[in-house]
Parts: sequence; C-alpha cells; structure tokens
Amino acid sequence: MSKLKILVVPANDGGCAYYRAWLPFNKLNQHHRDKVEIRFNKNPLGMEEEGERAGKWKEDWDFEDMKWADIIFTQNLSNFGGPYTARIVGKAKEFGKFMHYDTDDLLTDVYEGHRLENVYKERGLSDITKFIYKHSDLVTVTQKKFAERVHPFCGEHTTLAIIKNAIDYDLPCWNMQKSSVRKNLCRVGWVGGIHHEQDLKEFVGVPWLVNQKAGRERVHWDFYGRPPMPQDGKADWQQDVWDNYTRMLTAGFRGARNWAVRQAMGPDRYGEFYTHMDLAIAPLQFNDFNDSKSEIKVAECGRYGIPLVATDCGCYDETIKNGHTGYLIDKNNTKSDWVKVMTRMIKDKKGREEMGSNLKTVTDEYFDINKVVKFRYELYEQLVGVKDEAQNI
Repeated sequence: MSKLKILVVPANDGGCAYYRAWLPFNKLNQHHRDKVEIRFNKNPLGMEEEGERAGKWKEDWDFEDMKWADIIFTQNLSNFGGPYTARIVGKAKEFGKFMHYDTDDLLTDVYEGHRLENVYKERGLSDITKFIYKHSDLVTVTQKKFAERVHPFCGEHTTLAIIKNAIDYDLPCWNMQKSSVRKNLCRVGWVGGIHHEQDLKEFVGVPWLVNQKAGRERVHWDFYGRPPMPQDGKADWQQDVWDNYTRMLTAGFRGARNWAVRQAMGPDRYGEFYTHMDLAIAPLQFNDFNDSKSEIKVAECGRYGIPLVATDCGCYDETIKNGHTGYLIDKNNTKSDWVKVMTRMIKDKKGREEMGSNLKTVTDEYFDINKVVKFRYELYEQLVGVKDEAQNI
C-alpha cells in the first residue's frame, strides 16, 4: 500500500504550532510510519526571509513540497502573515491537493481588549480566516462550541471536525516526581501566556482575600510563564505585560511574601510547572473567543493529579465536574465564589487529592496523544478518497 504523503506547514515555532502541528504529526509519523510520509516546511511558498528582498517571493520557485503532497496541512495564521496562509490554500487548490486547515483560536472574533485586536481589524484577518474556512476541504477545531461558531463560514463541501488537543505523556517532564511540601501548605498555580490581561482583571483581589480566609501560612501562589529578559537587559513589551500581571495577581498583599513569579519554559518542558502545584486555577473573561478555548489545561493538570478551578468558559464543562474533578466558577466570575471554593479546597487536602486523582483517570485515557493520534489517520483515510462527497459534521 502506498503511503499517504502529508505536507505540514506550521504557523511558527510557538506553543500553538507545537500542539497543533509539530507534535501531532511527529507522533503520527512515529506510530504510523508504515502508512504516512510527512514533511515539515514553514515556508513552502518560497518567500524571502532575510536580506533586502525579505517579504518578497523567490524567483522561479517550483513548489516542490506542495506538488509532492497528497494532503497539505496548515494551522492558525502564519508568521509570514494572513495572506500567506490564504495563498497556501489557493496553491493547494491549484495543484489539486486535499487542504486541511486547523485552528485552536476563534480568529473570526477576537475580543475587545485583546492585545492583537487592532492588528486583526487593520489587516482583515477575520475575513482572511473566513476565506480559508470556505475553501479548505477539512477544517478542524478543538471543541463543539468552537465548531458551531465557525460552521457558517465553511464551504459547501468542507468537512468540519473536532480534534482535541493532546499531550505527549511520554516526555520526561510529564513523568517526574512531584516536589514535596510541608503538611498543611497548598501550592496554587496559574500558568499564562501574554494575552491574559482581560482575564486577570476578573480575578483582581481574589488571592488576597483567599489569604485572609484560608490563612496566609497555608497557601503559596506561583505564577508561571514570564518570558526571560532580553539578552540586552532592556525590558520589552512582554516584560511590561508580566509586570502588570504581577500587580493584578498580588493586589492587596501585605506582610510576608507567599507568592513567586516563575519563568516560562518550552512546550516540551511544560510539565515541570505542575510538579510544584497542589491546585491549579484558570480565571477567564467570558466572551466567544474564550468560550471557544480547548481544555489543554485540564490535560496538563490531570497528568499530575491536580484539580482545576476554572471559569465556566470554553469546554472545561466537559471534564470539570464540581466536587469530582475540580470546580467551575459561574461565568460572571463572582469573586466571592472564587474565594469560597478556593478557601474550602485549600483547607481540605484529602478532598483535593481525590478530585485530582479523578481528573487524572480522565486525562490519562483521553488526552494522551500516543493513544489518540490514530484517529487523525483514520479521519484522513475516510476523507481523502471521497473529498467531493465530504459533509459538514
């Protein structure tokens, strides 16, 4: 049997591309190398990346990888720009290839206050994304509510499917011993990137109030994800973002310091964060963008048996059940509810551990990419030979 040839075009080298492109297709190759042949190329269109001609097309480019492939996969929007991603779709059509577009963000509806809101508006990235949806053979997103929101933009012959985020639990960082902690201390962890300013506004003052209710001596707060300082020692905008995060998260704190800001790590080391947590939090502002988010944090927490307290937003409600695997806070983000739930969990070590164990059972079964990557190949097997008969799902 001839192998299915897949060209993977990651948007970049960041975390989203890691989870949606680099990791799954490397795993597909690892587990099904007898069935697939995979190439990775961030620039299959031949754009000049350096020098005086940066941003211009290379002359006499032959599109070798695109012509070679049976399936062309790309995700989100390339670092080369939205029009670059749209041109990938156009060239795939020109060469008669099966086009698979994947995204884990609701790019058609970036919320007010998002750091890139103006960029999306000025560059028409929402309309470009709708064009890509319409002209792709397969569109995949991370959860049901996300699919419902983008379904109207998909073409008549586009298949719309859900592929959950998953983690490579074989990596060393997901198989470490949890660090020890004194008996009555609960370590609360928040992990965030550089686009959570609006989310944390909903949470200002909560840690300080929890300190008062649970007792400062019983809780330690760790905030993970601060980018390293630039080599020239000059703080850039990302450092400014984290300075603001720190102000919001520690508002009202007095006395002995029971918090720390931790540096970011690469996706293949992310699991180390969770070896130092007993309880994880995910406060979110409720909007369509966040309500389309995946439950990747569930997959991370569960691996180390850590219950999650999260805003009832996105697809957390598919796995977080109150008192069983963690708690969901009403989408209005009532601060009193956050304080009440977290205080109770900080004081109840046994209950916390039971909820974490329950969550681990779920995540080990459904979020280990080594167990679920086979479904990607099965989806391709169903669709590639019947592209013209594909139906929306």
